[in-house]
Amino acid sequence: MVENVKAIFQFIGGLGMFLYGMHIMADGLQKTAGGKMKKLLGFLTNNRLMAVLVGALITAIIQSSGATTVMVVGFVNAGILTLSQAVGVIMGANIGTTITAWIVSMSQLGDAFEILKPAFYAPLLIGMGALMLLFCKKQKKILIGEILIGISLLFIGLEFMSSSIAPFTDSPIFSEAFRVLGNNPILGILVGALVTMLLQSSSASVGILQTLAMNGVVTTNAAIFITLGQNIGSCFTALLSSAGAGKNAKRAATIHLSFNVIGAGLFGILTFIVFQIQKDLAVSMINSVQISIFHTIFNITNTLVLFPFANQLVKLSGFIIKDEQKDDIVADEVLAKKHLDVRLLETPSAGVEAVKEEVVRMGRLTLQNVIDAMDSVMTRDEKLAEKVFHTEETINNLEKLLTEYLVKINNLSLTEEQKLTVNNLFYSISDIERVGDHAENIAERANYLMEHEIVFSDTAISDLEEIGGRVVEAFAYSVEARKTNSVEDVRKVSQYEDMVDTLEEELREKHIARLSNNECKPSAGIEFLDIVSNLERISDHAYNIAGYVKDEM
Repeated sequence: MVENVKAIFQFIGGLGMFLYGMHIMADGLQKTAGGKMKKLLGFLTNNRLMAVLVGALITAIIQSSGATTVMVVGFVNAGILTLSQAVGVIMGANIGTTITAWIVSMSQLGDAFEILKPAFYAPLLIGMGALMLLFCKKQKKILIGEILIGISLLFIGLEFMSSSIAPFTDSPIFSEAFRVLGNNPILGILVGALVTMLLQSSSASVGILQTLAMNGVVTTNAAIFITLGQNIGSCFTALLSSAGAGKNAKRAATIHLSFNVIGAGLFGILTFIVFQIQKDLAVSMINSVQISIFHTIFNITNTLVLFPFANQLVKLSGFIIKDEQKDDIVADEVLAKKHLDVRLLETPSAGVEAVKEEVVRMGRLTLQNVIDAMDSVMTRDEKLAEKVFHTEETINNLEKLLTEYLVKINNLSLTEEQKLTVNNLFYSISDIERVGDHAENIAERANYLMEHEIVFSDTAISDLEEIGGRVVEAFAYSVEARKTNSVEDVRKVSQYEDMVDTLEEELREKHIARLSNNECKPSAGIEFLDIVSNLERISDHAYNIAGYVKDEM
């Protein structure tokens, strides 16, 4: 009795180490290569074959098809990917997820190759990883330590599970369970799907099946049907993720489900017919390497068969998820909420990229507000000033929205480079919001000029146009620098900021001279200096934003 309880505890502990090891390994790999994923997605354009390759590569890197498809749903919802591009990535994700099964099956080498088994090196690797985590200062080495610990725990967990099951391999419960699952394809597929849904990972559920196979208790027919079900179960994460998202995000999740259901259905029927003919094959035992082979063949063949029908899968998703009757006009902050999709937080690098895009959009909106504010002064247009006030409310809302999203990202597992970017984005948002405040101040001065019928001299108007133009250029280049990380854009901001500082001093001196010569009224002079002061502060904020970008370089 004690031995049985001990075996159960050992299996649970092994399962925990396996799942936690997979999580740590995937997290470490993601932080190491996560920044490249956005660039990989940039190669997609309309080349669906490239999308398949990218989807497979990303999934192989982060060791989770669920994370890839959730990221795809988020990108589709944010408008970064089209449904047509998403089909290819989803197909590729299914191929990429087979890598984990091969890693697990490496443990099943012959006794003569004991020294080649990953589990043989696991204690050494976990020791090396722990030392790197404790004593290394460089982020890259710390990440390598995390990956070593993760992969070591994965294999030690597999050893624990395998050794805990070994004494019970002759138990009738295993043979009876797999006999029932093997004889009933629908039940086998349902069990595979259910286990994967509960674990939220097809890689983990395939790993558990392989562990049972290592102990010689899994029949071929049961393993095939369970594996097909595991592929369907892997869609649950994306379906759950798409709840509450836009219609295209729901369609992306539906494409993932329909792709795997159609594939599982075709393979299920084909293998059932084969097993009816080859009954000995059906009830023969299968090992973990053979499960890896089938898992790979299924996903590659499924992609090859359905690849030509990608457009039909998109149409099918449109048939299942109907178009909305009416699309409302989307306000800037509502659009930002859509783009700052929480699903992107599954991959921190994707979340950071989404914030960057929204900060640039906020910057461009604020830039237009500065232009409108200056135009309201020059043209004395009351409606234009009102537009500035209305847009300033949107800018304030965007600041709050972006800051809240950045706080969520900041609580994730980030690299040092990502932490620096996140901090600089916090500062950039604050600077852009302050620029919006200065634009509002200028619009208020425009209203004051109109209400009190204060008129600037031609010289004053010319001076304001000159300094205003330089300020607009400085801020425009700072926003572009945030988008492009261009050294040239940063340099131009610095040049224009120097020009503005020089101009501001000159304009103050010229203005005092005009006052002394009675060329302008004191009331006009106060407003003139106030506008110049606001413009100079906008230039300072532009310089700050460019400085953050330079810091990241």
